Amino acid sequence: MAQWEKPQARPLDMETPSVARMYDYLLGGSENFQPDREACTRLLQIAPSTQKLARNNRAFLQRIVRILVRDFGVTQFLDHGSGLPTQDNVHEIAQRIKPEAKVAYIDNDPMVLAHGRTTLRKNSNVMVIDQDMRNTKEILESTKEFFNWEKPIAALFVSVLHCLPDTDDDRDPAALVKRVAAALPSKSYMVICQLVSDSPDVRDGATALMAEVTQQNWGRVRETHEVRRYFDGLEILPPDLVEVVDWRPDTPPPPQHLRATDWIEWGGVGRT
Repeated sequence: MAQWEKPQARPLDMETPSVARMYDYLLGGSENFQPDREACTRLLQIAPSTQKLARNNRAFLQRIVRILVRDFGVTQFLDHGSGLPTQDNVHEIAQRIKPEAKVAYIDNDPMVLAHGRTTLRKNSNVMVIDQDMRNTKEILESTKEFFNWEKPIAALFVSVLHCLPDTDDDRDPAALVKRVAAALPSKSYMVICQLVSDSPDVRDGATALMAEVTQQNWGRVRETHEVRRYFDGLEILPPDLVEVVDWRPDTPPPPQHLRATDWIEWGGVGRT
């Protein structure tokens, strides 16, 4: 049976849009409510290519897990802000190649947790942790017996750091990434990408909208140089940091009309 952290008492809010449910809607899923769809409609007015971005980002997540397992021998994944279960989740891709692969999903969205517990309950190599992704100490304690800490672990921060605001303490996104990287075994991997835009109008407009609709449960659309800072001290794997559709594509990268243009997911993979 899958391993579960004791759930926190937190009701499901169907009136306030959720980032996880909005992403589900953009991917064509059905686990979303009217407020989520309305928020997406407003977001698409600011950044019309957002649906392309969501799909390309999901393909990147699936591709990077496959490459880490197949080419780098990684069998342990710590997925921060895992979101709603969809087809080909991290554990499905990893375990298809290596059945013994282990995945710890971290999220504190009540709907994400409920679905996770329903769909993953029979998988003993999956763990679902009910925590804010910034609670590194608690997360590491929860996974102490689950992972083999003598072997590499891939920590995933895929399209989640823009949900975190900048702060002057250890809850800052850059501080979080540095803390997790320092805690991982040698030769582990950090997979990081987030929303960036060269357009101040898109950055400011999307940031303001998401902060409004999620009741301040949001961070900031950033610029590429800010995301590069997350990789300080890490060995960046080729092809360096790029728009995620260009990170080791399985097929020719999508033509311009299938790419996001208003904003992009930008990042890559670093090794500790």
